[in-house]
Amino acid sequence: MALNLIMLGPPGAGKGTQAERFARSKGIPKISTGDMLREAVKAGTAIGLRAKAIMDRGDLVGDDVIIAIVKERLEQSDAKPGFILDGFPRTVAQAEALDALMAGKDPLIVVDIAVPESELVRRLGSRLVCEDCGTNADAGATATDGGQERCGKCGGRLKQRSDDSEAVVLERLKVYRRDTEPLVDYYRPRQTFRSVNGAQPPEGVAADLAAAIAAVNGAGR
Repeated sequence: MALNLIMLGPPGAGKGTQAERFARSKGIPKISTGDMLREAVKAGTAIGLRAKAIMDRGDLVGDDVIIAIVKERLEQSDAKPGFILDGFPRTVAQAEALDALMAGKDPLIVVDIAVPESELVRRLGSRLVCEDCGTNADAGATATDGGQERCGKCGGRLKQRSDDSEAVVLERLKVYRRDTEPLVDYYRPRQTFRSVNGAQPPEGVAADLAAAIAAVNGAGR
């Protein structure tokens, strides 16, 4: 049975970090919309070239192109044992399209990482990233003798993300509530849906996440 997983959660919930960790532990790919776009463009596929032309014009890539890229990516051999989708679907329309793509395949397991908004604002406001490689500080920041924190991956200087100011954070959460939170209601009635407490330390979230997925996967066998 393939382990097909969708990771839901608002900005700052830690879903990207948790998805990366879980995917690595299971030997399956973690696939984000950005990754898929970059890979399709780099590979020079027909849909990748179409996406590149749209992005070069400065326009947003529409659902039809994103869905076609998802379909192309999920058909690759490394996704046969399973995959983790991070950042897709973002809307109910995309979720409905994904359901059509998954028809006749092993079911999607959907996990929502739930975090109170006040905690999200605190986290995002204090989040640091490497200005050189873009790695989040929580992925291994180290402090130099002078007290300046440096990236544990490349040694670059850490700074606040430009989209993590309080005003921008509140706007991002507003957009999430409007466009993406309805996905939780869309998936909640399914037996393969689970919600975990994302307000606890990362190790606790990882443990609850693994337990929830194991419970769903075991019930499906």
